[in-house]
Amino acid sequence: MSKTEYITTAIPYVNGAPHVGHALDYLLADVFYRYETNLRGKKVRFQTGTDEHGNKIAEKAKKANIPIRTYVDSNSKTFQSFIKKLDVTPTDFIRTTDESHIRRCQEIWKKLTPHIYPATYEGWYCKGCESFITEKEYADNSGVCPDHKTPYEHLSEKNYYFRISDFKEKIKSAISTDELKILPEFRKKEILNLLDDSPDVSVSRPKKNLSWGIPVPSDEDQIMYVWLDALSNYITVLGFPENDISEYWPADLQIVGKDVLRFHAIIWPAMLLALDLPLPKVILCHGHVLSNGQKMSKSLGNVINPEEILEKYGIDPFRYFFLRHVDTFADSDFTWEKFDSAYSSELANDLGNLVQRLSNLCEKNSVSLSSSSIDSAKSSALSDPEYSSYFSSYNFSGAFDYVWTKVQSLNKRIDEEKPWSLAKTSPSEAKSCLSSLASDLLSVSYLLTPFLPETSEKIQKIFTSSEISAPKTPLFPKY
Repeated sequence: MSKTEYITTAIPYVNGAPHVGHALDYLLADVFYRYETNLRGKKVRFQTGTDEHGNKIAEKAKKANIPIRTYVDSNSKTFQSFIKKLDVTPTDFIRTTDESHIRRCQEIWKKLTPHIYPATYEGWYCKGCESFITEKEYADNSGVCPDHKTPYEHLSEKNYYFRISDFKEKIKSAISTDELKILPEFRKKEILNLLDDSPDVSVSRPKKNLSWGIPVPSDEDQIMYVWLDALSNYITVLGFPENDISEYWPADLQIVGKDVLRFHAIIWPAMLLALDLPLPKVILCHGHVLSNGQKMSKSLGNVINPEEILEKYGIDPFRYFFLRHVDTFADSDFTWEKFDSAYSSELANDLGNLVQRLSNLCEKNSVSLSSSSIDSAKSSALSDPEYSSYFSSYNFSGAFDYVWTKVQSLNKRIDEEKPWSLAKTSPSEAKSCLSSLASDLLSVSYLLTPFLPETSEKIQKIFTSSEISAPKTPLFPKY
C-alpha cells in the first residue's frame, strides 16, 4: 500500500469572488487529506491554485481600469484567504501565471506536438465558458449557453487542434473498467456517452483574439487555449516535465464540479496519454449547491455569499452544513432556515449539549480517563470498519452521517443510563458509566477530526485532561 497520496482541486477562474462551489472543492479535498494524514498516517500532497489567463480576466481588469497583473495578484490572494478561512490546509498553491508553470506548459506543448495539427475552426464559441461548442450542443441549447444565458458566437479562425481521436478508445476502456474511476456512477455514464461524439479540441487561439495567456512555442501568433494551460497545473505543480513525479502521480483523487467534468474526464486523460503518464485513479464530481431549490444566479438574486455564513457562524458550523447536509455526489439545497435548524438542533443541541452535559457530570463526580482509556478510544476510532468503508468509496457526507448516529446514540445512552441518579445510590457505578460515555465521546471526536477539526480538538482537550471540567462557554452558543 502506497505511503504517499496526491489530492487535487479544480483551480478557480479569478474573474469573480469565491463562491460555495469553490468551498465544496476545498472542503471535500480537505476532509480526505485530514483523514489520510491524521488518521492513516500518510504523506499527502494537496494541491489548490488559481486559473489566471484568458479573455475574461483581461476584460475584467480593463473594466476595473487596473493592470492585468495587479488584478490577478489581488484575486489570487482573495482565494488564498478564503481557503484559510475554511480551515483548509493545502500543501501546494499554484498560479497559472507563475513563471515555472508557464515554462513547464510550453514544454508540455512540445511533448504533445505529435498529436497537434493546425486547422481553421469555423463554428460556435461560448465567451463565458471560453469553450468551443459542437453543433449538437448548439442545437440542444437553442443557441444560448445554459450557464451564462448568452448567445453563442460564430467564429472562424486558425487554431491548433489536439487529436482527442487518437485516445478515445483508450479513455473509454479506462473509464469502463474503472482504471479511471469516475464518481458518482451516473457521471461515468454521461462521460462514456459524450466520448463517441467528442471532437478534436482546439488548444490555441490567435494572439489578436487572445493576448493574455501562454504563447505557443514556435508560433508567436498563437496563444495556448486556457484549458490546456489550466489542466496542466496538476502536474506542473509537481515539477513535470523536468522532474520525476512518480512519487505522487497518478493522482489518487481529483475533485471537480460537474460543470468542468468533461474537460477533466476527456481532454485531461487524452493529454496524459499523449505525455505517456498514467491516468488519475479517481475523479470525484460533486453536484451544485442550490439556493431554495434553484440554481444560484445573480439575476435571480439568490446567490449565497460564503463569507456571510463564515462571519456569522464561524468555520466549523460552515464545514458542518456543507459536508453533512450537502450530498457528496448530488445537487443539494441551501436555505438560511435549513442552516439555522442544523446549527441549533444538531450542532448546538446534539453535540454541543452532549459535551457540556457529560463534561459537567464528569467534573461533579471526579471522573477522568486513564491513559489506556484514551489510547483505546483513539484505537477504536482508527479501526472502525464502517467509517473506513465510507472513505474508501469517497462518500464523505455518508461518513459524516455515520459519525452523527454515534453522537445521537451517546445522547440516548445518557438519558437511559441516568448517571446522575446512579451517583446517589452507587458512586462507583456512576463513575464507571461516565468513564465509558466519556471514552466513547472521545472516540467520536477522533472520527470528527476530518470534518470539524477545531471542535474535535476542543473535545479532545476536555476529555484527555487529568481533570475533566466543563467548558465555561458552550461549543456552539445559541444565536
